[in-house]
Amino acid sequence: MDSIEPTPLGTGAPRPPEGAPASGRNVLIVTAHPEPRSLNASLAGFAAAELRAAGHEVRVSDLYAMKWKAGVDADDFPAHDPAERLDVMAVSGRATREGRLAADIAAEQEKLLWADAVILQFPLWWFSVPAVLKGWIDRVFTYDFGYGGKDMPRYGDGTLAGRRAMLSLTVGAREDAFSERGIHGPLNDVLFPLQHGLLHYTGMEVLQPFAVWHAIGLGDEEYRAARQAYRERLRTLFTAPPIPFRPLHGGDYTRSLRLRPGREEPGTGGFALHLRPAR
Repeated sequence: MDSIEPTPLGTGAPRPPEGAPASGRNVLIVTAHPEPRSLNASLAGFAAAELRAAGHEVRVSDLYAMKWKAGVDADDFPAHDPAERLDVMAVSGRATREGRLAADIAAEQEKLLWADAVILQFPLWWFSVPAVLKGWIDRVFTYDFGYGGKDMPRYGDGTLAGRRAMLSLTVGAREDAFSERGIHGPLNDVLFPLQHGLLHYTGMEVLQPFAVWHAIGLGDEEYRAARQAYRERLRTLFTAPPIPFRPLHGGDYTRSLRLRPGREEPGTGGFALHLRPAR
């Protein structure tokens, strides 16, 4: 796999082919891997090139290349008085409302507002995202941007409503290990905090994740197959049906945020309770 050179991030994208839509959409790719020759870097570059060839505008936030600071601290809020207790929720909300966030945070928020779709590209490390991507989430989704305010909690009706989101990830294990009876549990259950608790919460329509399985043993043939499968997913980025998460304001939940009895199909449990049943 290391012998396959990744598509350069943000450069060298092919021109839109004849017949491509005259006005495409805006797509933000946020990628997190320390090795620029990694499978994740290759997938991010491939996605950027494919989307640009389809007529879309693409921006890439390569967090390791950007030397992204992962930890939330007082430097994120330049106007914060150091004599004042750092109440992150209150201070970040004030800085967001006043436009006084650190420049790197403000730039990423602007990218999210610009985007019509967001792709997070990362390796699954310890059943979650790398620390630098978690730090991007912690720092960028501030109070009064990602959460907080009079309309919260949101779940389907937040700051980023109307946008689409997809997780693209590499997994060391084989797919069977993340199946319904697999020892790790279903992949969508593992990703529930990201897909439901972050992306759906802030209003985005969340697509089924794209996973490259057994990444540690991926050969050239498997890599080509993965690229072709990813190409098909990217073609339907704006048309594929999203995961049918229940919206908060659809009448399914009580004022205490509990699902009302009888809203699920008999026998449904766990995270599946928060999916609208097929009709």
